[in-house]
Amino acid sequence: MKLILMIVIGYVIGSINPAYLIARARGFDIRRRGSGNAGASNALIVMGKKAGLVSALFDIFKAFAVVKIAQHLLPSIAYAGIVSGVSCVFGHVFPLFMHFHGGKGLACLGGLILAFDYRLFLVMFILELILVLIVDYICVVPISASIAFPLIYKILTGDTRGSVALGIMALLIFYKHIENIKRIRSGAEAHFSFLWKRNQEVERLRDTVEDDMAEEKEE
Repeated sequence: MKLILMIVIGYVIGSINPAYLIARARGFDIRRRGSGNAGASNALIVMGKKAGLVSALFDIFKAFAVVKIAQHLLPSIAYAGIVSGVSCVFGHVFPLFMHFHGGKGLACLGGLILAFDYRLFLVMFILELILVLIVDYICVVPISASIAFPLIYKILTGDTRGSVALGIMALLIFYKHIENIKRIRSGAEAHFSFLWKRNQEVERLRDTVEDDMAEEKEE
C-alpha cells in the first residue's frame, strides 16, 4: 500500500508544471507558443533564460524529492524509488491538472538519475553535453539518456523490476520526441546553438518554413 501511495504521490507531484505556471502568471498558455511543449526547454525559448532555469531546477528537484522520499519510506523495496521517480516522469508528461498535455520528461529524468547516484549524474551530464554540442540538437539528450540509464541501472543493481520501469519510461520519452526527429529530418528543429545564435537560428527556421510552403505549392 505504501508503494502504491508513493506511485500516486509521484504522479501528482510530477503533474505540477513550473513552465506552465510561470507562463500563466504572464497571461498565456506555453503550450500555444514555441514548440507547444510545457517544459523547461520551451520555457527557455519562449520566456527567456531565467524562466527556463527555474523550470528545469524545479522539475529536477521534484523527481529527486519523490525518489528520496520513497527510498526513505520503503527501504526494504529496492525499486521503490525508481518506480516512484518513473511515476513522477509520467505525471510531468501527462499532468492531471493540464488535461494530460505536459512536458517531455528530460529534467525529471535528470532528477531521477541524480537521486539514484550523483556521480552517475555528473558523468552522464558531461557525456550528454559533449553529445549535444556535437550534434547541436537538444532532443538527443533525453532519447539517449533514457535508453542508457535502464541498462546502467541494471548493470549496477541487478534490479529487474526497476529496469523494466525505466525501460517503459524510455519508450514514453522516445514517443514524445518522435516529432523532434521528424523536424530534424526536415530541417525545422531548432539547434542547441539557438542559445547563443538566436537571430541566425530564427532566420534559418523561417527560411525552412518558407521553403516547405513553396514546395507544397509546387506539388
